[in-house]
Amino acid sequence: MAKASDKPMSETVEVVQDAAPAATEVAPETDAAEAAQGDAAEPAATDAPVPADGSDADEAYDDEPETDDSLTYSNGVIEKIVAMATREVPHVLGMKGNIVHFFQEQLGAENLTKGVTVEVTDDNRMIINISVIIEYGCYAPDIFEDVKERVTARLDEMTGLEVAGINLRIEDVLTREEYEASRKKLIDNLKHDDADEA
Repeated sequence: MAKASDKPMSETVEVVQDAAPAATEVAPETDAAEAAQGDAAEPAATDAPVPADGSDADEAYDDEPETDDSLTYSNGVIEKIVAMATREVPHVLGMKGNIVHFFQEQLGAENLTKGVTVEVTDDNRMIINISVIIEYGCYAPDIFEDVKERVTARLDEMTGLEVAGINLRIEDVLTREEYEASRKKLIDNLKHDDADEA
């Protein structure tokens, strides 16, 4: 069955799938010629946009005046929020790749979003894939729960977007000593490279 709303004519017809075959009603603003073409016209998309707050789309159109305003986020912004939130979790030493990649990221030499991908579902929720390096001796399932909680909270606080799922892949495990030794070695190498360039 279709619903007419106060939306502009180009968006007046909405098709809703149910057990019975879909029927199309034409809004009262249409003329008789358009009404006669109702069955011959191309079917409208069956997936109507869902407001971010999850309310009924018709209610959202009735309550809010139509504007040209919009707020969108690039995938890079979402990935960066996810990466930064993941790094806040205790015992996560770094993101995807080896320890050199991690320290290069810390020094600004690489993209902070390495190890994070975001997929948007049909219902505008996100599936997040994260690859991390964790500290040896720590219980990975607890780290996973902490990452899920932190990432979901940060995304909600900063964007209001809903997370459909989080997939965490452990790429490497290092002791704190290995981590510190690699960090020191990388910093020394970078200092040496800078001295050679000068």
